[in-house]
Amino acid sequence: MSESIQNTRILIIDDDEDDFFLTSEYIKKIEDRKFRIDWCFKYSDAINHIRNGNYDLYFIDYYLGAKTGLDLIKDAVALQCQEPMVLLTGKGNQYIDREAMQAGAMDYLVKSELNVEKVERCIRYSLERAASVKALRANERKYRNIFERSKDAVFLATEKLKFRDANDAACKLLQSTRSQLSSVSLYDLLEQKENEYIERQLSQTGIVNDREIELGSNEGEKKYCILSLSTEIEIDGQKYIHGLLHDITELKKAEKATLQAEKLAAAGRLVQTLAHEVRNPLNNINLSLEQLQHELDGANDSEIYMEIIHRNSKRISDIITELLNSSRPAEMQLIDKPLQVMLDESISAALDRITLQKIRLQVRYTPRPAFVKADAEKLKLAFLNIIINAVEAMQEDKGILTIEVETDKNHHIVKIRDNGSGIAEENLSKLFEPYFTSKRNGLGLGLAATLNILQAHKGRIEVTSELQKGSQFTISFPAAETN
Repeated sequence: MSESIQNTRILIIDDDEDDFFLTSEYIKKIEDRKFRIDWCFKYSDAINHIRNGNYDLYFIDYYLGAKTGLDLIKDAVALQCQEPMVLLTGKGNQYIDREAMQAGAMDYLVKSELNVEKVERCIRYSLERAASVKALRANERKYRNIFERSKDAVFLATEKLKFRDANDAACKLLQSTRSQLSSVSLYDLLEQKENEYIERQLSQTGIVNDREIELGSNEGEKKYCILSLSTEIEIDGQKYIHGLLHDITELKKAEKATLQAEKLAAAGRLVQTLAHEVRNPLNNINLSLEQLQHELDGANDSEIYMEIIHRNSKRISDIITELLNSSRPAEMQLIDKPLQVMLDESISAALDRITLQKIRLQVRYTPRPAFVKADAEKLKLAFLNIIINAVEAMQEDKGILTIEVETDKNHHIVKIRDNGSGIAEENLSKLFEPYFTSKRNGLGLGLAATLNILQAHKGRIEVTSELQKGSQFTISFPAAETN
């Protein structure tokens, strides 16, 4: 037996010294253990000893002058006393015994029934149970810390996936408080097909492993996560679900931005090859045309055809130039500039269209200047392309164009929202691809050039849309470090 157990420190709290001697004698007769036994008869002194954790075990008499042993036990529990407390009563009283155990006593003894065997059993039981409770509490604290401090969203839920408990990361991810989550099921945040898959997996295997899902939050923002679920059983046989959500939204956005950049780069290489191959014969056509114009000078019938050839050659040349400009990495001259100023200038450039279409304009800016490192002229052009597309998507006299600037940690965010015709889901992924357009006479280069400019500013763009309800372009820029 270890030294710490052999030298057990016991405090007997009793206002009767004779009773203290009687109880201590029983303790001293216990073999195989060594005890340090002290006496305390004042309530206030007992509280101080308990607060300071001076003893391993407390024997507490029921009668302590103006207060009772039950009062002392309750006060000790309030002080988070982890050492075992045993209530001593003058005679057996089932009500007092039950109340003592509910208050926090580890055991109780009737003074008139004391003997060495009962006292030894009580001490051994109390110390062993206290050690087990301490170990359980230590484990609970350890796993609670892991639960709370995890950067991943961890939650407990019912079999119907209704949230029972969630850590701070889960509340942040779902943009809800714990009390709000308690009335929500994970199924409420997922699409029906996803719910059917999860229900099937849980009923068949009890687990869901690393399922990539699209998650809706309280504020409607989409999040991409890896979901894992496992069915567990509590002591009373009730089942519950342990869940883990790993947020991969930023990873998805980075992958999307990389894919867009790769598409632009591939398109750029193709354009440069085609431009080279087309421009050479086009130059020959133009030279031949000039020669013919000299030779056929004054021939009225030929003049008309010469004009047609000249006009269309120039148009082909202009298209090639536009293609090359849209595919080249934009050369930037970056200075610190507030987004609000550049957006105002882009709005001014589009104001005639906005006015003619009778569009209602709503502008909401964060009060502090949102400085970014920008080539102002190019960034204004990118904003203008998006604004014009939004205006063209809305019906005359019914459109509402909303432009906002927000600040979030180390980023400034521009949101351009319309209530127009919206974009079909299958077209969203193609939106910034060169040559993709839904306009009859469009080349599909405006948004491709816009993406090129935004990426040169380290901007990240995201588009959400719903048919017949409108679209939102959300652009995030790194904040410039300003003094």
